[in-house]
Amino acid sequence: MMTSHWILGPGAIGRLLAHSLSPLAAVTLIGRRALPGQQTLTTPEGERRGQRLNTLTVAQLGADAHEAPDFVHITTKAMAAEAALESIASVIPPSTPLVLWQNGFLAQPRITQSWPGPVLCATTTQGAYLTGDGNVVHAGRGPTFMGDLNNQHDALAEALAQSLSQAGFSATAVNDIRSRLWQKLAVNAAINPLVALHRVRNGELRDPAYAGRVEAVVQEVAAIMQAEGVPSPSGGHDEEAWQALVWQVVQNTANNKASMLQDVEAKRPTERGAILGPLIESAQHHGLPCEVLQTLDAEIAALEASYLNAARH
Repeated sequence: MMTSHWILGPGAIGRLLAHSLSPLAAVTLIGRRALPGQQTLTTPEGERRGQRLNTLTVAQLGADAHEAPDFVHITTKAMAAEAALESIASVIPPSTPLVLWQNGFLAQPRITQSWPGPVLCATTTQGAYLTGDGNVVHAGRGPTFMGDLNNQHDALAEALAQSLSQAGFSATAVNDIRSRLWQKLAVNAAINPLVALHRVRNGELRDPAYAGRVEAVVQEVAAIMQAEGVPSPSGGHDEEAWQALVWQVVQNTANNKASMLQDVEAKRPTERGAILGPLIESAQHHGLPCEVLQTLDAEIAALEASYLNAARH
């Protein structure tokens, strides 16, 4: 029997997920505003594929009766995840499995604690961006990992990973998703805020003008990771392992325009609270220095305020 997936948040990853799953499953893409049903995916090889997707607004979802989905994927930004879930919670059974695709480590523990049903967390290095209401560009392929924070839903994570892999998403169920989310958070904290502040591509962080600051961020982050018991992906707990990881990612994604930079350019709120917030909170909890992270957070907050306040007047 075909599984059914609701994808809440038709951003880049949401639409990439919808395009990937549509040939194999019943998919509904849900957003706050109406989107054209005819959508186009541009592959990493440059091929354009048109596909009709079932699109609904949250309001339409509440107005009609719908069969409960097998999975609800929440693909909004981190700061919008809880409100997005709240907007549809009344039309899905509380036992419905959720899949969280957010950056950072803000929404995942909160929703895991508050939602009665299973909550899976996913972390992916699939690259995608939107070019208008009808087109998503799949910029690069990468692995996806999923699991739940309390390791209670291994079979469910395994089944979903298999479905996603059949859809070309290269997914693996893991029992250390908490560590993987923290690892991604550590790398994001060293790259995203700095490229957003200086309006540069990832690879430009290697320039002497920025490299010292990257290393200062990683120094604080490495100590926080050690206190949280999170090893680097290479297994090392020392600062050297984290520095090596961050510079490797900078090299691998040299031409990427990080999501926080895309947000700043589009004058949208950034995910600073989900990326820098948990690190600062953890540092304070463990009595560790976090002046570099706090300064970075304040700079991003000021940058955001400069354009968000201007938009209100």
